[in-house]
Amino acid sequence: MFKASFYAGFLFVHITEYNSALMNGHEYGFTLEATDGHARAGRWQTAHGSFDTPVFAPVGTRATVKAVTPRQLKEIGASLVLANTYHLYLRPGDTLIRDVGGLHPFMGWDRPILTDSGGFQVWSLGKINEIDDEGVTFQSHLDGSRHRITPERSVEIQQNLGADIMMVFDELSDPDDYEYCQIAMERTHLWAARSLAAWNSHQQQALFGIVQGGIFDDLREESATTLVSMDFPGYAVGGLSVGESKEDMYRVLSTVTPLLPDDKPRYLMGVGTIEDLVAGISRGIDIFDCVLPTRLARHATALTSAGRLNIRNTSYSFDLDPLDKSCNCYTCSNFSRAYLRHLATTKEMLSATLLSIHNLYVLIQLAKQLRAAIIDGKFNAVASEVLDKLNRSQPAETLAS
Repeated sequence: MFKASFYAGFLFVHITEYNSALMNGHEYGFTLEATDGHARAGRWQTAHGSFDTPVFAPVGTRATVKAVTPRQLKEIGASLVLANTYHLYLRPGDTLIRDVGGLHPFMGWDRPILTDSGGFQVWSLGKINEIDDEGVTFQSHLDGSRHRITPERSVEIQQNLGADIMMVFDELSDPDDYEYCQIAMERTHLWAARSLAAWNSHQQQALFGIVQGGIFDDLREESATTLVSMDFPGYAVGGLSVGESKEDMYRVLSTVTPLLPDDKPRYLMGVGTIEDLVAGISRGIDIFDCVLPTRLARHATALTSAGRLNIRNTSYSFDLDPLDKSCNCYTCSNFSRAYLRHLATTKEMLSATLLSIHNLYVLIQLAKQLRAAIIDGKFNAVASEVLDKLNRSQPAETLAS
């Protein structure tokens, strides 16, 4: 865990606008509104509205955030969701989604959408993939059919999906394997250039480069420098939260973010715990996403300001308190731990919905709380308070996921 002294620094409020896209007739642009130390408060404009940063984006892998409706997402304050290129390409198909008007009308979500490129699935489903410099040939995990995705095809799929923010096709690797991390990084750079060339003819959707390089500072520095030279509208940090230690993750972020442009957004892919949001924001990250809050909810686990809480525990059988007394979400405002335990132990579907609403609310509101603290020049104090309560309060039973 990093020390609170990391936040040291005085508030430096400024307005820096990334207007080149807007001036060229594009429908996106980033405004940096304030900084406090390395922490940043900004706003990203898209064709489907703007969202404030820092922001946590719920993951809607197959064009749905599991167990939660779009209306419920809006009620808990979600302003951005993520959808998955690989899964939607396989089912129902990117051309079908294109022909019905794109993801926004298809899934009933009229706010911004970010899509990944499929690169994570290339890595996580590696046993059924064949990777070369041109792209990836893979076997569908659904029916065994064979498919080919190249950087150009990934961009095309994401354009068909109608995403507001798209990712370049990239390759992950074992974060501890230096030799292969270098190979995957160089291939990611090759694919980034090809993705950029494919995107250049359809620039209404923003395309982000992805910094790779495992846990190795020299590779991460090379990757960040190379991608910045390509001048993407934004930059993602990929290949983290895939088995490396927290210390390595935080060190990589401290290495990478100072090399990225101040006037463009930064996205940390697939990371979403309370500790990691605080750590990422303190190091200059603007956008987060993760399946963790909804996955934990489906396993009867709640994120609270005092740590994780396994609601199936028998000690909650007669507990009429909410999940978290400091939380104002719909779940905590209306239901007790005893009721939620009943739902979880009887495997009622409502359990996943109510716990997902709560878990997502916790992370979405944390990002908003820290944004306000950045603007007020109080990030150090607020972040330290959040971490102190989390570290001081969580009992042993809440640590299991």
